[in-house]
Amino acid sequence: MGLDLWLAFVVASAIVLIVPGPTVILVVSYAVSQGRRSALATVPGVALGDAVAMAGSLLGLGALLAASATLFTVVKLAGAAYLIWLGIRLWRAPIPPVAAKAVAAPAKAWPERGRALFGHAFMVTALNPKSIAFFVAFVPQFLTPAAPLLPQMLVLGTSFVTLAAVNAALFALAAGSLRPWVRRPSVLRTINRIGGSLLIGAGLATAALRRGG
Repeated sequence: MGLDLWLAFVVASAIVLIVPGPTVILVVSYAVSQGRRSALATVPGVALGDAVAMAGSLLGLGALLAASATLFTVVKLAGAAYLIWLGIRLWRAPIPPVAAKAVAAPAKAWPERGRALFGHAFMVTALNPKSIAFFVAFVPQFLTPAAPLLPQMLVLGTSFVTLAAVNAALFALAAGSLRPWVRRPSVLRTINRIGGSLLIGAGLATAALRRGG
């Protein structure tokens, strides 16, 4: 695989990642409603989720999903149910009133919340059958058949996961910068409900997804 082919893959991947999907919706919602720190906690989950989805695709899971209607349906419904559950949680999330002084949180509150946010981002990213099918169709276009495939797949996989993490972090930082202007409970509640509705919509769209769609 030459440098020109790799650069083409990077450009194509960047364009694909910029288009908002369930993962970006989740990151932006957390950034605006809970702050940059919470949103940035999702970035490793996004990277790991994409790594798992791409590895599964390249190891044949994508082809298996395309061949097995039952397996495709199971993965599809699991991903759809998780997106809908997250959307409902975000819709119903309590909005604390803006206090004059911040109250120190318990020592274990942030690590536990950070792990939960990491897990949410991982599950949303990894449990997306369309992403797995996308990797199967997308990555082979940038492989050189005459060269060893494993090193090429490692390079492309690492490149995509890195771009996905950077993309999520940039969305988190950009959305988090808006938070000082939208700290009113009514505004945060509206943002949560918009984000929750979008996640529920993404879940319903995933549930309606057909093989080859």
